[in-house]
Amino acid sequence: MKLILSSRDFLNDNSRKVIMDNLPKKIEECKVLFIPNEKANDENLRSDKYYNRLFKDGFTNKNNIYIFDEKKTNDFKDLKLDLIYIGGGNTFATMKKIKDSNFDKEIIKYVRNGVIYVGGSCGAHIVTKNIEHAKYFDTVCDDFDDFTGLGLFDGIIIPHFDEERQKVYDLLKNKNEWKIYPLTDDDSIVVDDENIRIISDGKNWL
Repeated sequence: MKLILSSRDFLNDNSRKVIMDNLPKKIEECKVLFIPNEKANDENLRSDKYYNRLFKDGFTNKNNIYIFDEKKTNDFKDLKLDLIYIGGGNTFATMKKIKDSNFDKEIIKYVRNGVIYVGGSCGAHIVTKNIEHAKYFDTVCDDFDDFTGLGLFDGIIIPHFDEERQKVYDLLKNKNEWKIYPLTDDDSIVVDDENIRIISDGKNWL
């Protein structure tokens, strides 16, 4: 199982390099399932908006790109994928979309069967066992009361870590419920099965 977690995924040069260094093949050859955040609508899904974003990231073969649509979940099961990619957004609304479509189980199955998971910000939050900590950064959407995450990472991640988010870190640390991993916009975590590597640009707010 491999997870690549960061604050800004492809939008930051340092975290982008970490992703590129950990891909199983050239990025243009990778088959990717991109799961948009809660702002995705039918118009966006029908347009080239997300394809254009992924082209910019380096996924230049359109035939290798799958854009998730929660109304057509059966189309995204049993694909031959190299990675699943979830970027920024509202953690709770994005998680709700995934759970309501029962696709959380499919993501877990994919990752446990060797598909690389790339998560940035929101995507880094939802991979944990419990996402309630994200309420310090995101608004909890209506009718959301199950804070169970994907459960693929044992700990809490604080993306976009800075002096202001140090206060949240201190609060969570005092609760002593989870190991906490603060990530600046230049930091990444790479998980290879039980091995966890924190790749930093040298800044340390702690």
